[in-house]
Amino acid sequence: MPTSDGRQHPRPQLTRPEWQDLCGEWDLAFDDTGEGVAQQWQRRDDVFDRTIVVPFPFESPASGIGDTGHHPVVWYRRVVEASAAPGRRLLLHLGAVDYRAHVWVNGHAVAYHEGGHTPFTADITPTLDPSGRQVVVVRAEDSPTDLRQPRGKQDWQPEPHAIWYDRTSGIWQPVWLEEVPEARIRSLRWTPDVDARSIGLAVRLRRDEHRGLRLRVVLRHHDEVVADDTYLADSGEIERRITLVEHDMSLGHSRLLWTPESPELIDATLTLLGADGVVLDEVGSYTALRSVQASRDRLLLNGRPYYLRLVLAQNFWPESHLAAPSADALRREVELAKELGFNGVRLHQKVEDPRFLEWCDRLGLLVWAEMPAAYEYSTTTVERVTREWLEVLERDASHPCIVAWVPVNESWGVPALERSPAQQAFVRALFHLTKAIDPERLVIGNDGWEQPVTDVVTVHDYTSRGEVLRERYGTRDAVEHTLSNTQPAYRVVLLQGLQREDRPVLVSEFGGISLATDDGWHGYGAVPDADALLAGYRDLVTALLDSPAVVGFCWTQLTDTQQERNGLLTAAREPKVPVEQLRAVTARVSAAVPGDAVGEFAYGDYSPTAAAEPGAAE
Repeated sequence: MPTSDGRQHPRPQLTRPEWQDLCGEWDLAFDDTGEGVAQQWQRRDDVFDRTIVVPFPFESPASGIGDTGHHPVVWYRRVVEASAAPGRRLLLHLGAVDYRAHVWVNGHAVAYHEGGHTPFTADITPTLDPSGRQVVVVRAEDSPTDLRQPRGKQDWQPEPHAIWYDRTSGIWQPVWLEEVPEARIRSLRWTPDVDARSIGLAVRLRRDEHRGLRLRVVLRHHDEVVADDTYLADSGEIERRITLVEHDMSLGHSRLLWTPESPELIDATLTLLGADGVVLDEVGSYTALRSVQASRDRLLLNGRPYYLRLVLAQNFWPESHLAAPSADALRREVELAKELGFNGVRLHQKVEDPRFLEWCDRLGLLVWAEMPAAYEYSTTTVERVTREWLEVLERDASHPCIVAWVPVNESWGVPALERSPAQQAFVRALFHLTKAIDPERLVIGNDGWEQPVTDVVTVHDYTSRGEVLRERYGTRDAVEHTLSNTQPAYRVVLLQGLQREDRPVLVSEFGGISLATDDGWHGYGAVPDADALLAGYRDLVTALLDSPAVVGFCWTQLTDTQQERNGLLTAAREPKVPVEQLRAVTARVSAAVPGDAVGEFAYGDYSPTAAAEPGAAE
């Protein structure tokens, strides 16, 4: 949530009230010949000949530069007024630097990180200048043509082509400073258990030589305390399960349950206490009581059947690329999806800013989280993807909005998946590694086709006619025939050894209709005007809503993205068809159907005729 000064914390599930935002103007220098390290640019100021607005990538207009050419190495420099009080530490946080980052403070190396979509932190206390004037330098290396590097939809060609877009290089998520105590809370992880009405908590501490520490955890639902526990912090890691106290069960189910229709969050305060009871550290967080399962041909949310109405979200802005133009734009992206009647988004080839996930948590929007792909298979690809995917899981596993993990999409990065035992083993390894870290969520090994292992059978089907969708997915027998014989996109859906059994089936990409009047790529088919777009949307969406054999869909896509002009909204977030008309199709609102009224049905419904009306925003 935004703080009293209007700022949204860049790390919303582990907050302290005092932090220094380092976004804004930095000095910049391109290092196309790679000579900066040898010439010690980290100790110089005469080489920085440009100014950039962080956290916008230099390729974007919002950065103040807007150079989309190949610049594999770029250097940033900023002078900061900062210090740490005696007995305290100063941490430098970088939300994401694409792709490889070296960081210096006052000429001293403080951090190295590889992975363009995940955060890292440096304790810069030993390098601080007593004057309070600190020089921060970041060297970002991002090879534009390295196809073994997890890059998502960032193009490797000089100009964007087909479904790939301008790159997002260098710093592209917030940078900030935080003063912390020596003994402190380093990280936390929430794991809900709906059946037991409890929340699992794993906390990592920095204890140093402290003895007799205690950790107090207070959980509140609105203004009501639902847990207040204190534990002995006798090691660097604490794992506990907290039973929630609920005084009103008059509705026959828990008021604490989180759903898109009723996104109930539980606020948390964690206090680290010294042996004498003195407060050493205190952080804010939040969690929710929510479960998701694939069971007997259905998807269950909190133990109840639930129909997914997802929209593919690239979350790319023309002015700022993968970086959001503002914190408000992140909230607006969530609101737009809900206004169109969707109850979730499939984040496509992007690890999204945690502030976006916070708005999904608070406003109620399910998320399928996907790893950005590499495009060549090698041992280097395996190492890079695995390492960064573990960091994604570490960062985002506590967000209640996330219900599914997707480590691979459409065999990108594993192009010989159907016939390569090594590539199949890699996808299986990512699936099981994800399950080892987070066994409570759905995992789709390879979304769309060629699935060696999955919790949900997902299919990408871009037929342009609803009648074809009805033929392929209208009955359970039709689905079986489609999976084994039709094979949309001429791809095997289930690889040898994986049986359909009773796994749910979801059409995780379809539609993609564009307007013929728009310039750009029309690979999924174009229609002449807005009326035809609405008619096509209604024809395709209704065909799946009418099917008892699928558990949901994901429409391609929410917004136009550069030359890919098949969004329901333009790149400027303007609807191509009136929102209420699109929403009437997506949610299929009908007063004759139970559950269509706002707040009347708290769980959603397996029947796709039940509306997915959003509840109260907060």
